Amino acid sequence: MKGLANIIKSSPDILGGVPVFAGTRVPVKNLMDCLEEGDSIDLFLYDFPTVKREQVIAVLESAKRDVLEAVPA
Repeated sequence: MKGLANIIKSSPDILGGVPVFAGTRVPVKNLMDCLEEGDSIDLFLYDFPTVKREQVIAVLESAKRDVLEAVPA
């Protein structure tokens, strides 16, 4: 995803390179899994208190942009 270099990090030293929210060991995939299960952003943030709301919103905004750009007008 574009523009997320300060939001998502990947390092072989952290969970074997799985993309995580910067400054945490929380995989970004956990957010997607929670949302797919019907959980709210608030519940995700409660379950993963090291992740900031701003990080979640940035990931979702980037995903929204990517989807909208992929669909021809």
